[in-house]
Amino acid sequence: MRALGIAFEDRIEPFAKPVNWDEFRSFSPTGQVPALIHGEHSLWDSLGITLYLAERHTNVWPQDEGARAFAQCAVTEMHSGFAALRNQCPMNVGVRVAMDAMDRALSKDVARLRELFEERLARFGGPFLAGRKFTAIDAFFDPVAYRIRTFGLDVGKGQAWVDHIIAHPAMREWEEAALAETWREISHEDEIAAAGSITADYRAA
Repeated sequence: MRALGIAFEDRIEPFAKPVNWDEFRSFSPTGQVPALIHGEHSLWDSLGITLYLAERHTNVWPQDEGARAFAQCAVTEMHSGFAALRNQCPMNVGVRVAMDAMDRALSKDVARLRELFEERLARFGGPFLAGRKFTAIDAFFDPVAYRIRTFGLDVGKGQAWVDHIIAHPAMREWEEAALAETWREISHEDEIAAAGSITADYRAA
């Protein structure tokens, strides 16, 4: 929403424990984030929020029919897939990790990312995944860009998109805010440690 100039008020809710159902249920029907409150509507799930926004803002999806079809398929693939990447490479913008090993499932996910990025950058010309403008597909793969950087994953020529999106002003603002956070959720820290050796930690003490 920030990248597309859609006005909103940001509200941070810390993950105080592995499951925050009781705390988050006050604003999210599923007890999870993200959640968007718009007037009388309480919207949940990243894809549900995106579909809601797309009905009200024409720049959420690419305008070109082919690019839009690709973006919608890739968004749903990201939303429902890449389980090994999610489980073995926890989202964390503040650390760098040398992985102990990559199993077959994770290698498959990384290969699929490389294929998706390289093919579509070549077809649509970049610098974003569906052409010259930031759209919903870039938003859905933003956390993947950080996972690629954190764990040093090889996505071939797709690294051009990773570098470009991490340099985006909205992404830089997001990362700077994350690095300034001082709270830690222990189970997430354990997941990071289990993935490999932490070689750098840029987070505030």
